[in-house]
This record gives sequence, structure tokens and C-alpha cells, in this order.
Amino acid sequence: MLGVLRLRLRFKLDRIMPLATQYKAELGQRDTELTNQLVDEVFPAYQRRGYLTKPELLTVCAWKSPRTRPLCQRNDDAFIRDVSSVAWRTASERLRIEVWTLLSGVSWPTASVFLHFAFPDRYPILDFRALWSVGLAEPNQYHFGLWWEYTEFCCAVAKQADVSMRELDEALWKYSELNQKM
Repeated sequence: MLGVLRLRLRFKLDRIMPLATQYKAELGQRDTELTNQLVDEVFPAYQRRGYLTKPELLTVCAWKSPRTRPLCQRNDDAFIRDVSSVAWRTASERLRIEVWTLLSGVSWPTASVFLHFAFPDRYPILDFRALWSVGLAEPNQYHFGLWWEYTEFCCAVAKQADVSMRELDEALWKYSELNQKM
């Protein structure tokens, strides 16, 4: 399946670090605090326990899309624990991403955030800006084939450029913000 989408980085590899640096430098205080909370508290706790709590889920949803909070709030504590536990333990890539979408308010892009921070160098964040930076328009509907091909592409780019997946994600987002006409 790889190669079906014809992904291509819209900028040279040596631009990744300057773009990522610019992304970080221009983050607002709220976004910086939320990112630090994810990296320093939420996902280390998830890795220790093997599941997320409802407050942790709400923090992740707020980081990705604050508008989804009312929908995410509807999720039951036990269901959040079960879904996040399955995602942590499974060897199935498809189940790992799709199980998150069973939660109210969690779409494919938000599901990818859980994986991005839980498994830092394995998964990119699925975002319309990042997709544009690799030559794709935002799809009408997300699906496993799109996500998996994008994931493998980003892993290869990060390895080739010798950068973290977080740095690549920041660069993809920033490049789109600077260049994509909306």
C-alpha cells in the first residue's frame, strides 16, 4: 500500500529544525503549558499505569481541539480506561489508532495525538496542516490506509533527517501555517 498517496515533503530536510524551532518560539503560554503537561505528566503516568484517566483524556483533547471538550466530557471513566488500556497493550496498529475513535469527541486527528505522545518516535500527528506539508489535502474521511502510509512516510523522513517525530511534526505544522493559503 505504501506509495499510493505519493507523499512528498514540500521543503528540504535541512529546514525541519529551523521550522520546529520557530514553532516552539511562537507557541502561546497556554499551548506551552499544555504541551509540557502532556510530556511531563499525562503520558508518563499513562506509560506507568497502562491507561489514562478522564482528566488526562480531557487535557489531551484540550491540547488538540478545545472545542471538543463537551463531547470528550461525556466519556465514562471506565470506558476511557478500557480504550486507553487496549491502545497501550495491542500489537495491532489498526486497533491501536481506531480504538481511540470509540470515545466521544475523539476523531482520527485526536486519536493520533494519543499515539504521538504515548509512543514519541513512532507516530506523527494527523493534522490538516501537516498533511498539506507532505502534499495532501485534508481528506473527506480518514481511514487506516491513509494514517498508516502517512505514519510510515513520517518515520522515514524523521530517520533520514535525524530528528524526533515531535520536531518533524512541529516543522510540518509550521511550514503549512507559513505557506498554505487558506
